[in-house]
Amino acid sequence: MSAEATNPEAHPEARPELRRRGRTRLDLRRLGRAALLGPTSRDRLPDAIGHVAEAHRAHHPDADLSVLRRAYLLAETSHRGQMRKSGEPYITHPLAVTLILAELGAETTTLTASLLHDTVEDTDVTLDQVRTEFGDEVCFIVDGVTKVEKIDYGAAAEPETFRKMLVATGNDVRVMSIKLADRLHNMRTLGVMRPEKQARIAKVTRDVLIPLAERLGVQALKTELEDLVFAILHPEEYESTRALIAAHAGERDPLPAIADSVRGVLREAGIAAEVQVRPRHFVSVHRIARTRGELRGSDFGRILVLVGENADCYAVLGELHTCFTPVVSEFKDFIATPKFNLYQSLHTAVATPEGYVAEVIVRTRQMHRVAEAGVVALGNPYATATPDAAATDPDEERVDPTRPGWLSRLLDWQQSAPDPDTFWTVLRAELAQDREITVFRADGGTLGLPAGASCIDAAYAQHGAAAHGCIGARVNGRLTSLSSPLSDGDTVQLLLAQDASSGPAVEWLDHARTPAARIAISSWLEAHPDRAMAPTSVARAPLSVVGARGGGGNAVADLPDATVRLAGCCTPVPPDAVAGFLVRGGAVTVHRIHCAAVAQMRAVGRTSVAVHWRATADCRVTLRAESFGRPHLLADLTEAIAREGVEVVSATVEPPVEQRVRHSYTLQLPDAAGLPALMRAMRDVPGVYDVSRV
Repeated sequence: MSAEATNPEAHPEARPELRRRGRTRLDLRRLGRAALLGPTSRDRLPDAIGHVAEAHRAHHPDADLSVLRRAYLLAETSHRGQMRKSGEPYITHPLAVTLILAELGAETTTLTASLLHDTVEDTDVTLDQVRTEFGDEVCFIVDGVTKVEKIDYGAAAEPETFRKMLVATGNDVRVMSIKLADRLHNMRTLGVMRPEKQARIAKVTRDVLIPLAERLGVQALKTELEDLVFAILHPEEYESTRALIAAHAGERDPLPAIADSVRGVLREAGIAAEVQVRPRHFVSVHRIARTRGELRGSDFGRILVLVGENADCYAVLGELHTCFTPVVSEFKDFIATPKFNLYQSLHTAVATPEGYVAEVIVRTRQMHRVAEAGVVALGNPYATATPDAAATDPDEERVDPTRPGWLSRLLDWQQSAPDPDTFWTVLRAELAQDREITVFRADGGTLGLPAGASCIDAAYAQHGAAAHGCIGARVNGRLTSLSSPLSDGDTVQLLLAQDASSGPAVEWLDHARTPAARIAISSWLEAHPDRAMAPTSVARAPLSVVGARGGGGNAVADLPDATVRLAGCCTPVPPDAVAGFLVRGGAVTVHRIHCAAVAQMRAVGRTSVAVHWRATADCRVTLRAESFGRPHLLADLTEAIAREGVEVVSATVEPPVEQRVRHSYTLQLPDAAGLPALMRAMRDVPGVYDVSRV
């Protein structure tokens, strides 16, 4: 594969951000030759850090650059004599990685650690030396990066290497920032390797590192990595996309004129804003081409509007939608509802009188900085931590105030992954989830879950191993099955069985989306093979017992010698208000006054008969119990009924549906006043979530 095909950086259109900067890119080959001159030019070597210092000062004008020069001298001295496979002195690599981070706005500590990130692994420099010279914080980051360096791309070593990378990132997100910049520079110079190794590294970058860059919000690194991977894994499609962009470069671009119109509209409205045209990168153009087919001039870029305050974003949106024709389906508000990777912006699209449709992104300058650099733009997340926070045992996890929920989930489930293959498979599946939802717990807390997660995932996220005994859930106050998917903003209340022997069903694996849930369920089923094959509930045949009392119970009709029957549709009991109607055969049926059948009886002209209750307090009633299926449920329910001194006239258990079972009981109560207590006793049976009169 040609160097051009493997390095989109060679094409100015592949890196539009480079054209916007006035600063020239670091000339690694020139610096490499300077490094080879040895001690005679030692006084000139620190000038090699000048590009990094310039980029750093652009974001941090008051930064202390002396520490960067000292770090560079240590790195250059320790790496002297080492060469990269490209033939350049090794010092060019940490320099390039540090420049990448400096351009993103990383703070001084991160840049210092970046310059030294390979010294402990590849030279005689020790962590104690780094700590003595540069402090605990730099030492902590260098140690974290060292643990994830030297990836062996063999099938067995790779998963464990990335497991270490996740743990190190959980202890300090700046570790991942350096790792991503390190991979970007390695991908830029990947052309010196064999094609099969290029493809192997590119696939790992695509499956793991690009999703991690997306989740950390580092879009500047993510987009270039996507283009580099695209060139290696899909060279033909890359070349056709490059030709498409090159052809567009020779045509009239409508976006600058549209941007001028937007500037004029905002100027007249008195809104101070900076309007830019942002060319799309290669992969973005390729995706748009696959979606829309033939591309128009406005499809090769987007218009970016930068303002000072959040309120200005909505003011800009109002002006755009007033002065242009908005494409309503393209509007998205990521300011009110930010993405899980910190991204905030307003997205819209407007149609011009010439028929062009231009996508517009509106954000503040701070939002823009975070959108480009993600966690790198947050500076030092531990600046407010205790002074000795960085001096903790490297193997212990320290609290990261910026740690996103998805990273906490990865750290949790990776500890339970039984083997490297399972970890590797599940990691890639987890990172493929590109959207996150937030659900509210009944106690007021929140749970961050991937889109498409079910109540089962929420149960394991909240309760861990105790979720094995989950028997159901209420979502937004309504009872639902555990397989029900959750939506952003739902409130979920999880119902746990009191029976310690309860366990998950095999079917749960069909609805679990998170690695933590799937690993926990699979582990439990493997440990309980007999329970794994057992049904969660057993449908029982109807059981009927004939009671001693007649069908009328203690209801009396004001009609001599009439047979009285209590209606099965509403099963009235004292002291319900009731109505009686004469039916065929001279019988009187008794209904509760609010029963739907009462209106029907009157509509067809049935004769109304006055009825009342006898002085005796006993009665017959039919109750329906809704429950989640589990062993011994029917026995527990009938025992609860018997403890209340109630006679079971008949009972029916319907076959389970989605682990839910419906029981119907016709009961003879010695005293109607005991009905509320009976219903409470039945609801207290584990697994029963509702009891009502039929």
